[in-house]
Parts: sequence; structure tokens; C-alpha cells
Amino acid sequence: MRFIADLHIHSKFSRATSRDMVIDSLARWGRAKGLSLLATGDFTHPEWLFLMKEKLEPAGNGFLRLRSETQAPESSPLRGLPFSPDDVAFVLSTELSFIYSKGGKVRKIHVMLLAPDFESVERVNGRLQAVGNLGSDGRPILGMDVRLFCRMVAETCPRCVVIPSHIWTPWFSLFGANSGFDSIEECFEDMTPFIFALETGLSSDPAMNRRLSALDRYALISNSDAHSPSKLGREANVFDTEFSYRGLVDALRTNDPAKFLETIEFFPEEGKYHFDGHRKCGVACSPRESMKTGDLCPKCGKRLTIGVLHRVEELADRPDGAERPGVVPFRSLIPLNEVIAEALGRTPECQAVWDLYLKLVREFGTEFRVLTEVPVADLRRVAPETVGEGLDRMRKGRVRIDPGHDGEFGRIRLFDDEAPAGGCDTQLPLF
Repeated sequence: MRFIADLHIHSKFSRATSRDMVIDSLARWGRAKGLSLLATGDFTHPEWLFLMKEKLEPAGNGFLRLRSETQAPESSPLRGLPFSPDDVAFVLSTELSFIYSKGGKVRKIHVMLLAPDFESVERVNGRLQAVGNLGSDGRPILGMDVRLFCRMVAETCPRCVVIPSHIWTPWFSLFGANSGFDSIEECFEDMTPFIFALETGLSSDPAMNRRLSALDRYALISNSDAHSPSKLGREANVFDTEFSYRGLVDALRTNDPAKFLETIEFFPEEGKYHFDGHRKCGVACSPRESMKTGDLCPKCGKRLTIGVLHRVEELADRPDGAERPGVVPFRSLIPLNEVIAEALGRTPECQAVWDLYLKLVREFGTEFRVLTEVPVADLRRVAPETVGEGLDRMRKGRVRIDPGHDGEFGRIRLFDDEAPAGGCDTQLPLF
């Protein structure tokens, strides 16, 4: 079965998240996006776990499904969109934050954890309660070595899957410039074989990660890390495998392009940490420019926040653009509401944009179908010509981006005649 999965999101109990990050809303937004499988997020949080058990039931394949039909809130942009409880399944997931000292440095690492059932979640949570306060945040902070955490998971629930999160961001990541490591083995030591997938994050794409031969044996996954429902699926994974927890894990473990078809990506320059920079001074620098100033801000002299591209350059053992056969391909997309907003000269969250978004999704099925498959001529039947033109330019990679830096998202533009033609890997149909 071919399906699209977003395996990393958060609930309303995580810091800086929307109160709409609840099961009913997530399911409806997942259906609108075209996601068949969605992470629950935050299963370590006791209140969220209680709500999940109330709203979801085992589907018999290691995933969960809604117990009953739901109604979209009156304030939802998706009101009126057809929905069935069978449209979206959920996989139990959480993200954890580890802060500890190792090798004379303070390490700050985020990892995802997938689980096959509520019993496994209960066992993991029972062990973690002795380490930190699981009710403090949807993504709890734990003062233990992430290697020991992996060992604990392997002993407690060997069917659970640990995946390092957004591995390149400057803070809280495996390779982060400020608190990470230079290799997977340095971080996980004897538990390295327990890791078989890595999340690349919004500020990098698979092509950047392929510059490190040490990552060749890992599945490179992409997820939204959404803090609000409309952000679901901004990055995602396309599989063609048995629609079950076992099938999902097998596709990731084998990293077989016949089962793990492709990833859906941000243009990495749009990510918050792609370039080096100093937000306070309004400075964004390429790695080459940063090196000229000794990684110091040219305005105030303070140290720049070293971005993802710089960190990749430091660790890479292959040149930019290096190709390797047999890898999982990817495509770079822009969320539909952002394309519509630029085409209409509006803001992405305004009502006029969501009205047209809903019209397109109702007409053509899902956001992913609109972004990737619907012919421009068909789009022009129900949307202004500029929307079709914007989608055509995005599909061809004709975009111009002011790169993100130091916590600021990059600014992407479609309607700029000087934007160079670009492209991504070989692209496959989503359905």
C-alpha cells in the first residue's frame, strides 16, 4: 500500500504549540493534507496519553484509529470538508530532550521514539518517570545520556524505534554545532546498531546529508515537527509497504527504495537554521562568508549562530552534488497556503487564502495532489491563474529564497522573473 506519513509532531501540551493540536483537529488536517499516517506526538505526557486512550483505539496493525466520527470546530478552515475516521491512522510517538555532560561538553540531543502499542508506552513511561518530570512538558527534558536511554528502550521495549531528531540544528541535535557530536558512534557508542534512521530536519535535505558517507546506511526521514495543525506534512515520507507498524519499521530498517519511495521536503534554505547568522543584527552569512570573519558577526563582533549548511561542510567527505545510486529520492515543495498567499498578495493564514485552499482540496482531493499532480490547466478552472503559475514554478524549482538563519525562517519567493531554474531528484507520483 502506498501512503504518506508524518512521524514527528507535538500535542497542545508541548511548549509553544497551538491549543488546536488535539486528536480531532489533527485527523482532519491530516486528511486534507493527504496523510494516511500521522504521529500522535508526546505520548510521555500523562494528560495527552489519557486523551489518546479516550479518542483512539488499536487498529489491529500496530497503528491507532479514531473511535468515532468527529465534527470540525466552527472556527476551523476545514469545515465542510468530507471526513471519515478511517481516513487517517496514528502511530504512537514522542520526542524527548536529553541534556547531559559527555567528553567535557554539555550535550543537548532530541530524539523521536515510535512505539507499537499502549502497553509499550506504559513500560517506557514507567522507566522514565524515575528520570524526569514527564508532566512538565510534552517534550520532557531528561538528564541522562541518550546512549543509556537507547539501552533502556532496547531492554524495555525492543520493538520501539529511536530516531535522532532534526540532526543538524545548532541546538538540541546529534550533529548540532553548539552541543552535538561529530559522529553517530561518538554519541551512541555500543548502542549505535540500535539506530537505523535519522531525521534530516527542515534546514537540510537528503542531498546535503549524502555528502557524509557515514550516513549511507541510514534511512533519512523528513517530518513536519508541527506545532500547529496547518503545518502538518510540510515535510513527510512516502512508503509503499504493508500498512502496519511492522511494515513501517521494515521499510525504515531496510531503507529499500522499493518500500521507502521518497521524502517530501522544504526547500532547505527556507529552514530556520540553514545559513549562519545573528538575528539581532539582521546578519545572514554563507559558510564561506562566516569563515572570513572567524565566525563572528561583522556588525557586533559576537559569535554567529553556526547553521546547518556550515556544519555539513565541516563534516562532509563528499563534494556538493555528489550522486550515489540506489538512494531514496526526494522532492521539495512549498505548503499550498503559502503558494496561494503569494499568488493573491495575502498572508498565509488569512481567511481568503484558506477559502481557496479548501476549494482546491475539495475539488482535487488533497493538498499533496494539488501540489504535485493536478495539471495547471485544471487548476485554472477553480483558482486564479497566478496560483497555477506559482505551483508550476515550484514544481520546476524556479524559486528564490533569502536563507533562514539564527531562528528566522527563510523567505521564499515564486514570482520573481530572475529566479533561476532548479530542480530536485527524480520525482515519483505520490499516488
